[in-house]
Amino acid sequence: MNKIVGIRFKPAGKVYDFDPGAFVLKIDDRVIVETERGLGFGVVAVAPAPAEERSGQTPLKKVYRLASEKDFAQRDKNLETEKQAHSYCLSCIKELGLRMNLFAVESTFDGNKLTFFFTSEGRIDFRQLVKMLVKHLGVRIEMRQVGIRNQAKMCGGVGRCGRVICCSSFIEKFGPVSIRMAKEQGLSLNPTKISGQCGRLMCCLTFEFETYKELRKDFPKIGKTVMTAEGRGKVIRHNALRRRIAVRIPDGPELELRPEDVTWPVKPQKEDK
Repeated sequence: MNKIVGIRFKPAGKVYDFDPGAFVLKIDDRVIVETERGLGFGVVAVAPAPAEERSGQTPLKKVYRLASEKDFAQRDKNLETEKQAHSYCLSCIKELGLRMNLFAVESTFDGNKLTFFFTSEGRIDFRQLVKMLVKHLGVRIEMRQVGIRNQAKMCGGVGRCGRVICCSSFIEKFGPVSIRMAKEQGLSLNPTKISGQCGRLMCCLTFEFETYKELRKDFPKIGKTVMTAEGRGKVIRHNALRRRIAVRIPDGPELELRPEDVTWPVKPQKEDK
């Protein structure tokens, strides 16, 4: 029976499917695999498992071999090349006066190509920069402009929660995040409190959004007038986890009730107009 194994090339990067062939692999094994850009150095992220039918899809590329000491040495050499290329490119950017933020350099496993990742507010004419890099480094050069969230994922860091930021530790693909998610969870709408290191809304706002949405689906909205045992009142706050709503009675107390203890909608009275 054919099997399939999940290989990851970067920490928290996307997991790609490969054919393990006759190799007996386990999680965290280092392997050399066939890719579209030649051989690549990867880590087993998902243990081999029986492959499902893949009708109409291209055949999986294969695991070429288990990584040897020579391969580890090549990887270390690539890391040193990336470091030197990054330093040289920064000096070229400064010399040319380009308004771009270079933050990472990646080498192919065979060392024949370097990819430079950068962010910028607009388009950059980097043709002269590429000429300088090719002349100095003697390899193929690719300049890739990415978004600020991708920069945070590649560079890593620690979030306000005290943990490694989610995008660099386990999130493989970015999803849409909206201010509505913060509102639904009753969080502060202060941008400094709900924004991540990238300056965008924190990805973790999506984690519990659907749960809060489900818990509050039968809650009267904040600002709605409801009828309680103490009389008419206005909903001022939700506590979805405790399943309580706070109701303020005019000239009376503030009550904390269950949604089933109140009724709405309430017909407006003349004095409400």
